[in-house]
Amino acid sequence: MFGNITLSIIKPDAVKKGYSMSILSQIINEGFNIITLKITELSKKSAIIFYEEHKEKYFFESLIVFMSSGPIISMILKKENAVKDFRILIGDTNPINAKKGTIRNLYATSLEKNAIHGSDSNKNAFKECKFFFPIEKFS
Repeated sequence: MFGNITLSIIKPDAVKKGYSMSILSQIINEGFNIITLKITELSKKSAIIFYEEHKEKYFFESLIVFMSSGPIISMILKKENAVKDFRILIGDTNPINAKKGTIRNLYATSLEKNAIHGSDSNKNAFKECKFFFPIEKFS
């Protein structure tokens, strides 16, 4: 399974603006299978744990506030080369640099409010999936 799953989070900005269904359709149309999905809210404590690797960066505090500001949709996606292909689908973190037609190009409004999260490596994908779905077998 390693290498064939990734975690995605539709972030609070995209959920609030009603982009969730369009984003999910785009994900499915690109050949990703949604293994599991849940709508939830991150507490500030959970957001701090999830984004711990960024705790020394200038944007950490605003990231925690933003990610705990409303509902999110977290999901495990499955596809061969899931991490790599999903990173291409979502586009550059900064929507100004995101290629036309990518999720961030279509739905993000800023570097921070960039609509969607995708794991950046196979190792992080497994770790992130376990964070949101601790009892799942990812099969």
